[in-house]
Amino acid sequence: MRTAVTTSCTVSGAPARRGRHGGGMRSSTRAALAADRRLTGLSPHVLADLVVELAPQWHARHQAKLHDRPRVRAVGAGAKHKLAFVDRLLATLVQLRHGVTHDVLAAWYGVDRSTITRAIHEIRPLLAERGCAVEGGVRLRTLADVVAYLGAVPQRAALDATDVQVRRPAAHRAGRGRFVSGARLRHTLKAPVVTDARGQLPFVGETRPGRVHDLTRVRSSGLVELVEGRRDLELLADKGYQGLQRQTDFAVRTPMPTRAKTRYPIRPETAAAHEQARFAHSRARIRVARGAAEHGIAHLKNWRAPSRHLGRREGLDEAVRAAAGLCSSRQRADRPQRRSGERLALPARCAA
Repeated sequence: MRTAVTTSCTVSGAPARRGRHGGGMRSSTRAALAADRRLTGLSPHVLADLVVELAPQWHARHQAKLHDRPRVRAVGAGAKHKLAFVDRLLATLVQLRHGVTHDVLAAWYGVDRSTITRAIHEIRPLLAERGCAVEGGVRLRTLADVVAYLGAVPQRAALDATDVQVRRPAAHRAGRGRFVSGARLRHTLKAPVVTDARGQLPFVGETRPGRVHDLTRVRSSGLVELVEGRRDLELLADKGYQGLQRQTDFAVRTPMPTRAKTRYPIRPETAAAHEQARFAHSRARIRVARGAAEHGIAHLKNWRAPSRHLGRREGLDEAVRAAAGLCSSRQRADRPQRRSGERLALPARCAA
């Protein structure tokens, strides 16, 4: 049963004003964005849950910001918000989903571009801090939470990484080459990804420059210390993580290295057993985890931010974590049955 809304979607100290200042345009834009799932990537019911969850947090942070700074006028004086909270949330979702520029969103809502930029910078951290949803309504925010969750219900999971193409750094800038990925030959940032056997995302880690090796990234994240010696979980990884199997006492499973042709010859039955072990590991990854990892990353790439980031690289880590949390919420949400041709709308409890 869904919790009733106790906070209005216009949490801002005052409701959004209508009239000649663009209130009617903002209302029509809000209705269009909330009704069409293709624009935000989320159903109206998931949007309603987001509003209920994030509106009090945004209001509390906004009030704390007002009271912390030295003031000349009383709290509540001055210009009022042009965008209600639900409009700020919808604008952020569309920007994460499609990479729409702030100028286009400003034209949709009839406000200045700086208003949209400020709204996205306020809402995106709230989305990034939510974490990824798993069974039982639990949210995983750190790598330690993921290890504890996978160990509580013994299961196989996949460890992989995904590249996010970013803008090329300016010429002659120090450290420019560390963003060049050796696999894609493009300027990228990489993020480690953990997916369960069903292709759902329990965790997306911190982004690092594309030249950093996957093995170095995992070792610096602290995963080795968290899973070392644990027998209640199993992470399947590809050959890029060779070396972790022995270092983690077989908590991370990697394929056996390929024998070099220049090495000394061995008996045919030994070579056959070696290749059979490699084939068994590859088959397990394809059947149980590899396909799940690819599906999980594909769902994440449906959002524009983790696919190709055109903004500042400093904001990519926050955008990827926000998209991962939204992707997990969409995967866990119950999809209501509706008749063909029926148009969904934002529930009345979230109407401004």
